[in-house]
Amino acid sequence: MGAGLAVAGTTLYSCEFARHALQHIEVPVAVRNLPEAFQGFRIVQISDIHFDEYTEPSFFNHIIQEVNALSADLVLITGDFITHGPPRHVPEQDIYQVAEALRGLTCPQRMGCLGNHDSAVGADYIAGILRGRDTPVLVNQYVPIERSGQHIWIGGVADPATSRPNLGLAMPRNPDAPVILMAHAPDYVDDVLRHPDGGKVDLVLSGHTHGGQVRLPGIGPLILPPMGKKYAHGHYRFGSLQLYVNRGLGTVGVPIRFNCPPEITTITLSRA
Repeated sequence: MGAGLAVAGTTLYSCEFARHALQHIEVPVAVRNLPEAFQGFRIVQISDIHFDEYTEPSFFNHIIQEVNALSADLVLITGDFITHGPPRHVPEQDIYQVAEALRGLTCPQRMGCLGNHDSAVGADYIAGILRGRDTPVLVNQYVPIERSGQHIWIGGVADPATSRPNLGLAMPRNPDAPVILMAHAPDYVDDVLRHPDGGKVDLVLSGHTHGGQVRLPGIGPLILPPMGKKYAHGHYRFGSLQLYVNRGLGTVGVPIRFNCPPEITTITLSRA
């Protein structure tokens, strides 16, 4: 009886409290040749919204309010806006709700890249709806972010797990300022490190893993997806290149998080 109650209590906690218990994480990132105008520039990263029956509209609206309270200069969304194939839900409809909700962000600029679930539904379709509702999506593309006559570069690759990422198209050939790259699957950083121009990338931002959703003490994440098995969560350094892996906001498979809360990350840039 006691053991059964303990299991039931843990399940209820994981399903209802833990998966809604947003954690704010502050990550200082020092990069080379950061323009003076970007000293202290604040980027909020969110990832893996997975808008469906597990990321309810009320929860996502709460997330939007939490992000707005952080007064970011830029919000980057690193893929999986929706979930492909959940029962009773139509992702083609979910993306409209996500796109409209993102219009509630009050930061000066926002943009994102696509994840494997977005690509499974249809990369062009998902990107088109988001772009049409004021959230630019970078698919093997890059743009400058300008401030006081200076700039940095933001790039995004197609989902590394399901599509054809092209780093050469996602960054300038000869960047004259720091390059921040969105790549949904974190293990893609190994491809960046092997690429002839990979040394020109300063920071890669990823999601995809959900941190494992369930992390057991002494064991770590129980399940990690393809292209997300090597770098599960957190801040990694490879010389001048850095990687940050966000645990995401939603869940997939079962609506459970244990010892692995959903995450909003604030990255503050400084000059190395």
